[in-house]
Amino acid sequence: MEVVKEEPDVKLECEVSEEMFVTDGIIQDTGTLSADVEEFGCLKCNKLFNCKKQLAQHKVVHLGVKKFSCDECDKQFIRNSDLTKHLLIHSGVRNFKCDECGKQFIRNVDLNKHLLIHSGVKKFKCDECGKLFVEKGNLTRHVLIHFGVKKFKCDECGKQFSRNYDLTKHLLIHSGVKKFKCDECGKLFGTKYYLMQHLLIHSGERKFKCSECDKQFKCKSHLNQHQLTHSGVKKFKCDECNKQFSQKCRLNQHLLLHSGVKKFKCDKCDKQFADKSNLNQHLLIHSGVKKFKCDECDKLFSQKSHLTRHMDIHLGKKKFMCDMCGKLFNEKGNFTQHLIIHSGVKKFKCDECGKLFSEKGNLARHLLTHSGVKKFKCDECDKHFSQKSNLNQHLRRYHIGNSFAEEVTVAIQNVQVG
Repeated sequence: MEVVKEEPDVKLECEVSEEMFVTDGIIQDTGTLSADVEEFGCLKCNKLFNCKKQLAQHKVVHLGVKKFSCDECDKQFIRNSDLTKHLLIHSGVRNFKCDECGKQFIRNVDLNKHLLIHSGVKKFKCDECGKLFVEKGNLTRHVLIHFGVKKFKCDECGKQFSRNYDLTKHLLIHSGVKKFKCDECGKLFGTKYYLMQHLLIHSGERKFKCSECDKQFKCKSHLNQHQLTHSGVKKFKCDECNKQFSQKCRLNQHLLLHSGVKKFKCDKCDKQFADKSNLNQHLLIHSGVKKFKCDECDKLFSQKSHLTRHMDIHLGKKKFMCDMCGKLFNEKGNFTQHLIIHSGVKKFKCDECGKLFSEKGNLARHLLTHSGVKKFKCDECDKHFSQKSNLNQHLRRYHIGNSFAEEVTVAIQNVQVG
């Protein structure tokens, strides 16, 4: 093993306690002393020291006794030196500044660790997933994820975490405190990490690409969630209707439908939605912007999902069949609406004449007859109609049929003359 000469007063870290110790002498790359220096070993973690005093200080870590308490936050420590370092946090003094990004630190050792991030060197690799880390401590905490050990539990919602750090971040959600604000849209976040991820949305950059469908995402976490849809695994099941989902967030959104709660209201038409994302999609209709174009017929749509459903018409896909009358539909929404007709239920009533309708859309079209507005004009006779369906009926009954009869009569006359 390679032996490296170190300068005096080199700080070493105990692999068990992650505490830092000062040593003199020749240090091996494993962190233990070389054979030409007298060794004092810890029986708990096999850590080696070059003097009894350092070993004695280190042994206190394994005793677990924390007799030094912080008057500010009641946090307890094994050694007085650790308490002294901790008190610097409450002082708010950050004398050590990173020249790369301007971030400031309370201790020089924290600054040195931070500088490793800018170096780009990640020499600690996870054997399970191959992920690389700058610090060994980060790798150690990461490995807990693969073991499935989640010993840190949230008392508010019961959610469990493998790291205390993650639990601490999670608790900010319940606290309601959101001190990190986006300068672009004013949205507030409980942690700086969530703010940084949110800022990627405003940048417009989508650097995370799905290898399955080429869809791109602004955040890696969004890509990871999306890739679950390709796996085919749907382990989240709705207890109400047994529908299954690949992502828990999709299940949570779906459950709002069963709750009947629709707290997101459209300012344009008063339509209400259970989920904010559905409201945002709906607002595109009112914006008038239609950027999704059908290559077959040039029809434009405000949402990509509407274009996708429309394409089924050109492909001849009609996978929803009515058992009552055999009629086929290419969209589930239209099929569901059609079934209401057979149910006989008519819960939409016209306040003008009392007529009942099975669908709200039919009532809306009917109300046009009372409004007196007739915007659909017949090009043959200039007659006006309040509904396009009435115009179509008129054309079939009077103009299309008559023109066909006239053509037949002319053809017969021509034959007789000949």
